[in-house]
Amino acid sequence: MSAGGADLSALRVLVVGAGPAGTRAVETLLAHGVKPVVVDEAPRNGGQIYRQPPPGFRRPAKALYGFEAQKARRIHAVFAATEGTLDYRPETLVWNLSRNVAFTLDDNGLAELPYDALILATGAMDRTVPLPGWTTPGVFSLGGSQVALKYQGCAVGRRVAFLGTGPLLYLVAYQYARAGAGVAAVLDTASFGDGLRALPGLAASGTTLLKGLWYRERLRLAGIARKSRVTPLAIESDEGGERVTALRYRVGRGREKRLACDAVALGYGLKPETQLAELAGAELAFDGRTRQWLPAIDDDGRASAAGVYLAGDGAGIAGADAAELRGELAALALLADRAVTVSARRMVALRRRLARFARFRAALETAFPYPARLAPALPDETIVCRCEMIRAGEIRTAARELGATEMNRCKALTRLGMGRCQARLCGQVAAEILADATGLPLAAVGRLRGQGPIKPLPIRLAHLADEPAPGEAA
Repeated sequence: MSAGGADLSALRVLVVGAGPAGTRAVETLLAHGVKPVVVDEAPRNGGQIYRQPPPGFRRPAKALYGFEAQKARRIHAVFAATEGTLDYRPETLVWNLSRNVAFTLDDNGLAELPYDALILATGAMDRTVPLPGWTTPGVFSLGGSQVALKYQGCAVGRRVAFLGTGPLLYLVAYQYARAGAGVAAVLDTASFGDGLRALPGLAASGTTLLKGLWYRERLRLAGIARKSRVTPLAIESDEGGERVTALRYRVGRGREKRLACDAVALGYGLKPETQLAELAGAELAFDGRTRQWLPAIDDDGRASAAGVYLAGDGAGIAGADAAELRGELAALALLADRAVTVSARRMVALRRRLARFARFRAALETAFPYPARLAPALPDETIVCRCEMIRAGEIRTAARELGATEMNRCKALTRLGMGRCQARLCGQVAAEILADATGLPLAAVGRLRGQGPIKPLPIRLAHLADEPAPGEAA
């Protein structure tokens, strides 16, 4: 029984994701007498922002998380305090959802987890834009570069060029410089004018803006070149195409420049991981400001599907601090919907704080706009879908000669998005190219429908050997 009198003994709650949002959701549920099942792909809780190093890793928290070290410790402590009492399943992939059942994979094989209520805290991934040469070994996403440094204690190169836009661009470049890695330059597609227009909204955040300015100043003092209004042109490689040698770019309308480097870390902000939300029945709606399809949720995180709640960056990019609040609020909404007495005052306070974060996020989108101009300008030979080796020209041909005016039709004609990543990397960029080729608004060409498995599953011959042959009795 809960404090509110509702019988929750048989309630099956599943939380997917153990980053800031999932951790706070779990903490809130436990405080109200509900013990959820928690599934996360990482070996320990914390998510990407507060990713914990492997056992035996010696770098202190301050070196790993900088200004956020205390927040990281608090997030890690929640799961440490529940050890042995919580059904927590790390290193476990939820690869499909159907009819209130989660299909999972871990080292023991495949399993099914029925649930009555679901909190998805699936986080986000880098938003990338291809360019010629981006499949060369030595090209990483910003997030991947950060994982290498934070989790493994190594850099992705000796002289790394950081390319893209957004706060993560400067944060990861600073983290590399602070760790003693070579930073060739920081190249931002946003302009100085973008930042000026966003300044009033950014200033309202207080310390967050100051941290960002501090990172940039430290890069300047370290003698690291920073360029704005950059248009990336190509990544060069050696004769065998086995390693990065340089990055070519242009600043504004200026002449082409060449930056010698042996690795490139790129990213243009973040995109929510929405595949599981869609499979759970949540509706997605087009957001013109970010040029993305996002889950449609109410102020408390309720999705359009009954019993499904979304929290953190998987519901829309808002940052780690907002993710904690959204995780708590989603859990409170779930409890309230099950007739559990929760603090209405607390829910109101959370909504107000999240509204302030939303205003700050809007200012960030102004300061670091997604460079929509890049995808339509890609040369025809540029690989867009790495899994299936589909080039930009093939998407344009499907649009102009084969009548593909919608993303799923384009997929059927080209195999775009049919590979390992299930269009998680190429889908949004391909939509930009298709919209440009057809002359249609981006929203009109739609998006690739989600389907399971959302990530690759291994073929285990030992398991197949135990299955009866076709026509053979079990």
